[in-house]
Amino acid sequence: MSYGTTQLEASFRTVRKHTITIAEEIPAEKYTFKAAPDVKNVGEMLAHNAVSPRSQIILHRERITMVDFGKYSDNMARRMADEQALRSKDEIVAALREGGEQFAAFLAGLSPQTLEEVVSFPPPVQPSQRTRFEMLLSVKEHEMHHRAQLMLIERMIGIVPHLTRQREAFAAQVRA
Repeated sequence: MSYGTTQLEASFRTVRKHTITIAEEIPAEKYTFKAAPDVKNVGEMLAHNAVSPRSQIILHRERITMVDFGKYSDNMARRMADEQALRSKDEIVAALREGGEQFAAFLAGLSPQTLEEVVSFPPPVQPSQRTRFEMLLSVKEHEMHHRAQLMLIERMIGIVPHLTRQREAFAAQVRA
């Protein structure tokens, strides 16, 4: 069995579902919490997760085969403005839901041939070529990176992460 659009969509939906659970569990008054001075606060990190897949949708919908960092910097500025526009917990959770659904639906509509296409990058980027599959998989990896940060932050503010609670409940069932 190969890993294709169906599996990519399903795995992204799972990752986003867990991110939304964390976003819902962290109280609104903790959205300004920073784990360290030079990092994003909780709200900024969640807004970043909500908005960041948009650039991949644009890149792959337009079937761009060579990344132009001039265009990319314009896209990046727009994305950062969109992140900053999300201010409240409710706005951020809604954007996570909407953006997650939009990205998952985009993934579902791709063909296996599209995933195999190669995108090139100018120097000094290495490797200088990546498949669309690798680039789209990186969206999930990126979100999981930030979700790990958020799970540690949950511990710092006194919340046991939901995945830990689920694992502990399962272990208790097995012991019983």
